[in-house]
Amino acid sequence: MSNHMKRLTSPTGWRIAKKENKFVIKTAPGPHNRNSMPMAVWLRDHMGLALNMKEVKKILKERSVILNGVPCTDPKLGIGVFDIISIPKVDKYYRILRDKKGDYVSIPISADDAKTRLCKVENKTIVKGGKIQLNLRYGANLIVDSQDYKPKDSIVIGLEGDNRFKVTDHYPFAEGSVAIIIGGSHSGKIGRISKIDTIPGSISNRVYLKDEKSGEDFDTIEEYIFVIGTTEPAVKEWGIEA
Repeated sequence: MSNHMKRLTSPTGWRIAKKENKFVIKTAPGPHNRNSMPMAVWLRDHMGLALNMKEVKKILKERSVILNGVPCTDPKLGIGVFDIISIPKVDKYYRILRDKKGDYVSIPISADDAKTRLCKVENKTIVKGGKIQLNLRYGANLIVDSQDYKPKDSIVIGLEGDNRFKVTDHYPFAEGSVAIIIGGSHSGKIGRISKIDTIPGSISNRVYLKDEKSGEDFDTIEEYIFVIGTTEPAVKEWGIEA
């Protein structure tokens, strides 16, 4: 299988020059889907921290780039929404989001903010010993003692030291909670959930929201919902206003 793809067919959310070169590196199978941005593209094309693939590999080989608390050494590893990228050597820290055009954007954050990550609970299972395992959207799993966490909820976890994988906050997927839209025509909007319409069968459930800024009512599919707050939106905390 090829490690590259034609730039003309690369996901539009990468925001790369389509005709500068013929090929671009593919995203390797991993925590996100194939439309996620490879680390090499982020370093070279998105941030301009490397001029070519040789420099990308050198940076990663030195373990200079930390992705969600772990050194990244694979240039093909995909990065996605709410991933935390740290470059301690130059004191740079970023949170990955998607803007209203659906493009990936890197929001500068502080070193303290880079110690935690907002995660969406994909599902939960019962593992050996009757313990509860949360399977998170970005590929990680963690064991918890509480039954409070449900699929589609959001949690805040630590990324470093003794706090790694410890839950520090919880935002339930429920009416009244505040969510950001991470896909579709409403990408980047922030709204308060007013109604969750469960549809029998294989069709995606619909979620109805009210835009926090304009007051406009809109709806989207459940898969595009990422809860970011409860009674009050944690908008400034997560850098989404950018």
